[in-house]
Amino acid sequence: MGFFSGLDAEKYDRQYPDRVLARRILTYFRPHWRKLVIAVSLSLAIALMGAVFRLVGARAVDALTKMPSLKTITALSLFVMALGIFTWNAQRVNRRLMVRTISDVVMKLRTDAFRAAAGHDLSFYDQISSGKIVSRITSDTQDLGQLVTIVTDVISQFIESAVVAVLLLQTEWRLALMAFALMPIAFGFAIGYRRLARRATRQGMRAMAQVNSTIKETVSGIAIAKNFRQEASIYREFDEANRTSYRVNIWRGLALSVVFPTLNALAGVATAVMVYFGGLSVNGHIVTAGSWYLFIISLDRFLFPVMNLSSFWTQIQNGLSAAERVFALIDATPAVVQTDHRAAPILRGEIAFDHVGFRYQSGDAVLNDFSLHIRPGENLAVVGHTGAGKSSVAKLIARFYEFQNGKIFIDGQDIRTFDLTSYRRQLGIVSQSPFLFAGTVAENIRYARQEVTDEEIETLARQIGDGDWLETLPDGLRTEVGERGALLSMGQRQLVALMRVLAQRPAIFILDEATASIDPFTEWQIQQALNLILAQSTSILIAHRLSTVKSADRIIVLDNGQILEEGNHEGLLASGGQYATLYNTYFKHQSADYRIEGLDWVYAKFEANQGESPALSG
Repeated sequence: MGFFSGLDAEKYDRQYPDRVLARRILTYFRPHWRKLVIAVSLSLAIALMGAVFRLVGARAVDALTKMPSLKTITALSLFVMALGIFTWNAQRVNRRLMVRTISDVVMKLRTDAFRAAAGHDLSFYDQISSGKIVSRITSDTQDLGQLVTIVTDVISQFIESAVVAVLLLQTEWRLALMAFALMPIAFGFAIGYRRLARRATRQGMRAMAQVNSTIKETVSGIAIAKNFRQEASIYREFDEANRTSYRVNIWRGLALSVVFPTLNALAGVATAVMVYFGGLSVNGHIVTAGSWYLFIISLDRFLFPVMNLSSFWTQIQNGLSAAERVFALIDATPAVVQTDHRAAPILRGEIAFDHVGFRYQSGDAVLNDFSLHIRPGENLAVVGHTGAGKSSVAKLIARFYEFQNGKIFIDGQDIRTFDLTSYRRQLGIVSQSPFLFAGTVAENIRYARQEVTDEEIETLARQIGDGDWLETLPDGLRTEVGERGALLSMGQRQLVALMRVLAQRPAIFILDEATASIDPFTEWQIQQALNLILAQSTSILIAHRLSTVKSADRIIVLDNGQILEEGNHEGLLASGGQYATLYNTYFKHQSADYRIEGLDWVYAKFEANQGESPALSG
């Protein structure tokens, strides 16, 4: 296994030149230019005060050699104190402006990154771990904020260094040239070090993202891991990612640790040279002792920005790598492309597939020259073996994936011309594993329509099994569902998910039925909720329950992306084709012949309302 194994760039990653990154970062600061102008002005004032402070110190040394009066010493002391107070206040205001500006920029950048992540289609998330995306939106944006803080500090120091350089030239140009001769060496070291530091920090951030991804996946699936007694296995996965991160960051630390020793040695050589030649200049009466002192105390401030640029190169490269990763997320090209963004009108629910071809980004074609017409208000059940293309049909209608050939029409309009937000607002989707957000039952039901009141929700709930399912909830609609609905049973989760669609009142309803075992009474309640939705929408039902299949207006049988048969339940069963085989394999055990002893009251109640026995699974 290679040293950087598992730390490859994501498919959507790209590398940006430093000037491109700088230009992109500056666009986020453009709205805050007034605060930046004030901050830069304060930085100039602070730099000037720093130069004046050193000049006063040098003049004080000269004055001390001439036995100054108490009045002169007092005046110098008060002046230095005034400089210190002014500098402190200027730095306080400057820092406050920069912190506020950087915080605003990080918030905007984080918002853009999250919006980009939320806007990507599902094929994006099929390839990219959500933990790595979280790392880019949180950690990387924060690292970018730290980069800006460091850069502004270094720029302020360069301004001060420039002022000091002018002062040194005016004091003694020969000593100044000696100090300037050290600058190319320091700059050369900083520039040569850049490539190594960038590569090291980029790999370190990828390693950390891998750790975050492993932790998130492990925590999300902890119940399954415990169920199959795989605690040791998930620990090994985390330990491997953690050790990889450890090795990469140790390598990064070693690569970056040469900065300070080299710079300290360079500063020591510069000071020794200045002490020697400056001492000779004082001895030869070329400069005064005060001027010599000015060079000694100014040399560190003169070289300090270059030393800081190199010593903070780790953080600078962290920030640039973070910017690269965040902008790559923002710039990632979406797979789903709309040719127009017209607001979707109120839909009737007519759907037409016209010779559609579809494949996932990797793999064989799922739909081949697929054509299908669904009438407004029709309830269509889709059945077939696993991998037949049932869920793909539903995902294409929802525009979760991009199809490669053909066209899809909604109410006679090309689906690619709709604004996705307004279009999806008229879709109601219940996946095979209903997802609930942490919060109350009522909050989850009104997720798509915040204006729905508790009274309206309760009225809808009472239409399902006379509201008996509400009585099973400890606090009714105010019951907390927990993370991903973990505090509710699977049947309760399905009912809440269906209630969410009922409250939304969609024109098109897509249901990927769950296959989990639930009791007959809950099955009956779920069927009642389904009937309420089916009565008011065009429905595409990926069916696993016999009751759903039999109540559909039309059934299509899919196999390898092709429609093999279509018709109603009785007609398809009588033809003895693929549907009859599926019925005998998957559905027959759900029929009335397979009743559970002791539950006759449930069947009687269901048949009185529905005319069929509740479907049983398993």
